[in-house]
Amino acid sequence: MATAKPTETHHMEVVGIKVEVVRKDIKNLHLGVYPPHGRVRVAAPLVLSDEAVRLAVIDKLAWIKRQQTKFAEQPRQSKREMVNGETHYYLGRRYRLRVHEQEGTPKISKHGMAFLDLFVRPGTNAEQREAILSRWYREQLKALIPPLLDKWSSTLGVDVTHWGIKKMKTKWGSCNIAARRVWFNLELAKKPTQCLEYIVVHELLHLQERHHNDRFTALMDANIPLWRHSRDMLNQAPLAHEEWGY
Repeated sequence: MATAKPTETHHMEVVGIKVEVVRKDIKNLHLGVYPPHGRVRVAAPLVLSDEAVRLAVIDKLAWIKRQQTKFAEQPRQSKREMVNGETHYYLGRRYRLRVHEQEGTPKISKHGMAFLDLFVRPGTNAEQREAILSRWYREQLKALIPPLLDKWSSTLGVDVTHWGIKKMKTKWGSCNIAARRVWFNLELAKKPTQCLEYIVVHELLHLQERHHNDRFTALMDANIPLWRHSRDMLNQAPLAHEEWGY
């Protein structure tokens, strides 16, 4: 069995923009701009020269700057203090936090469409409170994702052997094609459900097409025609304090 060629990563500066260049055993160059700060990343074939990469970046300079401007203007949450009246998001909707100190098992309870009630033991600090909320977000995604996976695995004719949820700083989701394993960013619990479905479809389609090429775009168009709107919603939603992206 042939062994996979390793990737090679380095950085270059193009017209004042720092660019991460990742060389892989691929045929085409792929350029992306990622939140929260407009990081520029180029995935390039192993044989492509730095000068060719530089020219490709220059050719897309106007588009790169437009994307970076969008991210710069995107609203950001300050670091959460986990106190009464603080804003938190769930499935794209804004909720006010109400903190209740009492003995018993810590938990989160959603009250209507306006409040998240956080029940904690007296003396629980902000970090511990945030961990309780994160655990609740994870539980919600664990309930929301399986029906979407069942629906789209059947529709697309693909099988996933394992899926999970974790905090990711650079992606909304990821797909290990060889292991047929899919991961979803915990932050998706804060985004509208159609954004979650978009990411599910996006990752499952990588089991049909590894790269973000024309075929992949055509598959997205055929299966979830409004995916660009969902992607825009995802990228326009308020960013969390910590750095993540897609």
